[in-house]
Amino acid sequence: MIKQSIEKAIIRMTRSMNLRGKIVLFYGLIVFLPTVLLAAGAGYLMLQTVRANYILTIREAVRQSAQSIEFRKQSYDLLATRTATDGELISRITRDYTDITEQLGTVNYVDRSFLFTSKYLPGIENFRIYHTNDTLVQDGGLLWKPEGRMLSGQREQDWYAERLSSPDNLVWTNAKDDRNKLVVSHKILDSNGEVHGLVYLLLDYKSVFAESFDHPFDGAGEMYIVDGSERIIASSEPSEIATSLSSSSLSEYWGSADGTTRTNNGTVLITQEIKSGWRVGALVHLDRLEEQSRRILYYIAAGIAFFLLLSIFLIMVVLKNIIWRIRKLGNRMTDISEGYFEVKVKNRDKDELGELEVLFNSMSGRLGKLVEEHTEALLKEREQSFRALQAQINPHFIYNSLSLIRWRALDLQDELQVRTIDALTTFYRLALGNQVNVTRLRDELEHVKAYIDIQQLRYPGQVSVEWEVEPEILNLYTIKLILQPIVENCYLHGVITAREHAFIQITAERRGDEVRIQVFDNGKGIGREKLEEIRAGTYSGSRNGFGMNNIRDRLALYFGTQGRLEIDSAEDEWTAVTIHIPVCIERPELKRKEG
Repeated sequence: MIKQSIEKAIIRMTRSMNLRGKIVLFYGLIVFLPTVLLAAGAGYLMLQTVRANYILTIREAVRQSAQSIEFRKQSYDLLATRTATDGELISRITRDYTDITEQLGTVNYVDRSFLFTSKYLPGIENFRIYHTNDTLVQDGGLLWKPEGRMLSGQREQDWYAERLSSPDNLVWTNAKDDRNKLVVSHKILDSNGEVHGLVYLLLDYKSVFAESFDHPFDGAGEMYIVDGSERIIASSEPSEIATSLSSSSLSEYWGSADGTTRTNNGTVLITQEIKSGWRVGALVHLDRLEEQSRRILYYIAAGIAFFLLLSIFLIMVVLKNIIWRIRKLGNRMTDISEGYFEVKVKNRDKDELGELEVLFNSMSGRLGKLVEEHTEALLKEREQSFRALQAQINPHFIYNSLSLIRWRALDLQDELQVRTIDALTTFYRLALGNQVNVTRLRDELEHVKAYIDIQQLRYPGQVSVEWEVEPEILNLYTIKLILQPIVENCYLHGVITAREHAFIQITAERRGDEVRIQVFDNGKGIGREKLEEIRAGTYSGSRNGFGMNNIRDRLALYFGTQGRLEIDSAEDEWTAVTIHIPVCIERPELKRKEG
């Protein structure tokens, strides 16, 4: 029940659509739209999965980097702490010396104990032990006293005082004169917590942290080390080294706790704290990391789009072929409805439409034969009616009667009567002699001239007649009795004999592939409504002889659409009747009416 309701609803909604629209709509709903939605959903899930995997990878990379940094820091811290807490060193720099031999022994001890130890760690550019024992010399090697010399961008005395005032025993800072140098210092304390000096280490930044901070994440992010006082100790961005966190570009991303902070522009900050209180941070631009994934996604989307467009193209090609064949069948059916039964549809395919085309060709052939048989019957009926009309008058009786009257007129020497009888004889000879309905233009014009001669004898001097006939058309063929009824209408309906300066003009000329014959008179003309009825063939007036409809039908019987009769008129002014027939060098054959 539900299925039938759905089917009826679909049919009702698509009832006004054409076949192409229906198939395209169903293709879009069943194939195109689901494919696009599935592709979009799969792409979104893929990006989310890739992003989650990237974050996990970044976390692991930050954790490993933090472990490496902590291990390295501990190595330098251990050196500084071991030196600063060495009991023998503390004992030697705090005693009072009386001779140079004892001082030399202390210098040798310091060199022997710490100089070679410092060589095992990379990046140590300077290693010093500062003390304030006035009885102990400074040898310029490891033992130094804070004086006015410059040390890492500041005076030794200032640096020494600043470090003594610091609450921290071990401190990492950046050299004030060179950001690429690191200063590690540690207070030398005895067991009572009294400070007797400072251990100074000058480290090469690149040697210490180059591995972790050299082009991290393939250029898609930056690495930072922030100490406990929120100062950037190391960074893959050289301009950020030795700056405070609050004044750096990292401040807007930095969180107060470990974890992940995401920003709106696709940047992710991951931090990892190490034991010394430092925090390692990775600021990663996910959009850069995802470029390759997006590129792959774009390739997949382009492939899907290509195949969708290809499927649309194929669907449209098939539809075009089907619709074209259906329309071709429709056009041929229209031709049949208009009377053209010789139409055929070329059939090359063996599908359902091919079967329809075969059936259509069979149907059109049978219809053509039936209509042809019916038309031939009608034509024969018309022709027999026309011949019966001609046969109503016995030509021999008329000729014998006219001959008798002519002899008597000759006896009476009545020339007017003889002329009249000669005109009548010519008129009826051409009208009734020869049962064939086809004649030459010469004879048709002679027949009209005989009729006009009779009327001129009847109405002498009242109507002037003008002839404009091209001689080269006289031997062409036409059909009989198409001009005389038109001229007769000039006298009967045009009442031309009642007009002043009445005239009739008869023109016959060749124009290309047709012959144009026109009868023009300046009679009383035809009213507009009556003229429209005559043109439409609906005028039902009565008169003797053949009417306009008869002439029009006979032209169509012999010449088809090439035989035309046109009527134009201005009431109380003039009337022009024009006949168009094709140029016929040979006798035209009877044909069925087209259209």
